[in-house]
This record gives sequence, C-alpha cells and structure tokens, in this order.
Amino acid sequence: MRLKDKIALVTGAAGGIGSVTVKRFAEEGATVILSDINEEGCMRALKEIEDRGGKGSVILADVTKENEIISMFSQVKKDYGRLDILANIAGGDFENQVAVDEISYEKMSYNIDANLKSCILCCREAAKIMMEQQYGKIINMSSLVYRGSPMQFTYSAAKGGVFAFTRSMALTLGMYNITVNALAPALIEVDIIKNTIGPEMWEALSFITGQIIEISGGGGL
Repeated sequence: MRLKDKIALVTGAAGGIGSVTVKRFAEEGATVILSDINEEGCMRALKEIEDRGGKGSVILADVTKENEIISMFSQVKKDYGRLDILANIAGGDFENQVAVDEISYEKMSYNIDANLKSCILCCREAAKIMMEQQYGKIINMSSLVYRGSPMQFTYSAAKGGVFAFTRSMALTLGMYNITVNALAPALIEVDIIKNTIGPEMWEALSFITGQIIEISGGGGL
C-alpha cells in the first residue's frame, strides 16, 4: 500500500491509460479523484474501484477550458483539503496523419489546448495547493513523439512543450518537496492501438530497452 492515505487526481480518467492509472493508484491505497468529460467512463471505473474496496470520487471537467480546471482544483481543495498526486493524462492527437501543408489552425489549436495548455494549467493549480503543504508528486503525459514525428506535427509540438515545461516545473518546485516528471511512451496497450497494428506485432514489441535513465535530482549535474 505505497499510496496509503494519499489523495490523487487523474485527468483523462475514463480513457485507456487513465482508467488503469486510477485503478492502480486505488490498489496502492490512494483515494482517487477521477476527472474527464466522459461521465459514464468515470463512473464505470469508480465502480470497479469501489467494488474492490477502494475509495474515490468523480469531478467532471473539460481541461481545454481554464474555468473548469480552476473549478476542479477548488473542488478538490474543498472536498479533501489537500492534493498529494496529480497525473495529467487527458489529451490525444486530434490532427493525426495530416501533411505539413494541410495543418489546420483549428485542429492545431485544439491539440495545443488539450495536450499542452491543459497540462500547464493543471500544474499551475496543483502547485498552489502543493507549495502550501510542502509536498506533492506531479506526473505529466508526454509522448515519444516529443522528439518529432512525420504526420504528427502539432501533436509533437504540444508534447515537446510538455517535456520542456515539466523540466521547468521540476527545477522550480524541488525546493517545496514537489517532484515533477513526465512519461514519454510510444505505443500503449489500448484497444485502438492494438487493433491497428495487430496482435502478432504487439506481442513482438519490447518497450523498455536501450534507455538511459538519469538519476540526477533533475539538474543533470
């Protein structure tokens, strides 16, 4: 029970990655707050958690809207008085497989809103709570495409922004006993991806290999 008595907020909690995250947090003893625009998906995940003896609640929010983000964190503070963990998982590629000369301003803007601005704003609001309590863990969802990806131009740009922002936050918040890290996965075992690449290719993939993991306190020294 590594997260016993911790309060954890997960955005995108109704999605494939988000729903697994909240269930795992609950298994480790955390009280989980599920946030998404998909109420049905959140309630389904919460029921599974409660059926297994876990605790949680749902706060619906569209993280592309600043006022809803502010309201969500205000509700967390009101209901629980603290926030120990924030996992920013909400997002997705809303302009996939588009040629560079066909980039849409509307879809570009939504990709940045959903993946980068939402992360920045959620981190900002979480930091207000965590700095006051002198403790916190923030996990942001980047992607391997932060290094660049053909036909995923605006999504790559947004996830590259998450990478840079995460490092900036980590360097700033360390003195408050707050850690900020980002995950940069490639393919994740969710139905839409497994169905696209097929079961044989999926089984052949090996995900953590050839990596250099720095243990440097965030400063790289």
